Amino acid sequence: MSSSCGISSSSSSSSIRSELLTNPFGRKYITPSKTYHHHTSTKSKCGIRRRDFGVKGIIVAGTSIIGSSLATDSPVQGMEMLPFKPEGYNFWTWRGQQIHYVEQGQGTPIVLIHGFGASAFHWRYNIPELAKNYKVYAVDLLGFGWSEKALIDYDAMVWRDQVVDFMKEVVKEPAVLVGNSLGGFTALISAADLADQVVGVALLNSAGQFGGANAKTEQVTEESVLQKFLLKPLKEAFQRVVLGIVFWQAKQPARVKSVLKSVYVNSTNVDDYLVQSITKPADDPNAGEVYYRLMSRFMSNQTKYPLEIILSKLSCPLLLLWGDLDPWVGPAKANQIKEFYPKSSLVNLQAGHCPHDEVPEQVNGALVEWLSSLKIKPPVLTV
Repeated sequence: MSSSCGISSSSSSSSIRSELLTNPFGRKYITPSKTYHHHTSTKSKCGIRRRDFGVKGIIVAGTSIIGSSLATDSPVQGMEMLPFKPEGYNFWTWRGQQIHYVEQGQGTPIVLIHGFGASAFHWRYNIPELAKNYKVYAVDLLGFGWSEKALIDYDAMVWRDQVVDFMKEVVKEPAVLVGNSLGGFTALISAADLADQVVGVALLNSAGQFGGANAKTEQVTEESVLQKFLLKPLKEAFQRVVLGIVFWQAKQPARVKSVLKSVYVNSTNVDDYLVQSITKPADDPNAGEVYYRLMSRFMSNQTKYPLEIILSKLSCPLLLLWGDLDPWVGPAKANQIKEFYPKSSLVNLQAGHCPHDEVPEQVNGALVEWLSSLKIKPPVLTV
């Protein structure tokens, strides 16, 4: 696999099941340092498989599809954590669906977008600190967190449209988009459509992939009667069984804690509150169906939106905050983005896939330093 981080699928149900019951990575990491450094020439093979992203990613990111239960005590000494409100913070109606978001602080707006399976809570250590000097929004994407579990065909463009409308209807002024994993990819495609309102984008171990010369061209072929009425229904029924097992396994406390500790380089923040937020059963009866639709449909369409096409439409400064020890999206991908997009800066961190929750002090410091370098003009007030 190339360093462009392609997503490949696996059709073996037995491998998925066995992967749930064993150590997913089987590797040790060093504890992150207290400082961060700028772009280095470190090389790493980068690969994300559909199975890895869906099975392991849904667990480590917070699995907010299956509910949230948070506490207010902070395991990070000296850092304030976003207080938990069981009823949520704020809600905005979008296309008839309730969208949850957090809003704190005053100043230039920053919109935080979580990764696959996570929620606004995953920015628990970033929101209070950034809100000291900025107006911070953290939005739950449709189908995740406290946002509604809509029974729709999920596609990256759904979340792009959601963020674009959120910027226009809620934020209403120039802002910076910050995203982790799937949220990073969503931030990119949203910024490409909001050149006049997005003044900067920050990516933390972002999803997405480059197409490259070897990218497969999508071919539309007419389904035969056999495919349409027999093979396709059988395939979907099999997927439902397998993904039902995966969904159930992802909620088991011992399994959740084991996976979290293997993907957070420093497992200090893998606390009981985080585990509880993952294991609490979903109150929403649609949660399982949303998970099935995400895994069986959305995850199979990742090659539709190559990064080179999206980046070619971008015009604002780009910050890459990258956990170099990420077992899914290594530093090679960050280097490739930086090489392709000249207006980018790279900060390498000794962390895993979710550096904002693992090394929040370093991420907050790097973000504030970069934000202070942007030439952001205040909005023109009209009477």
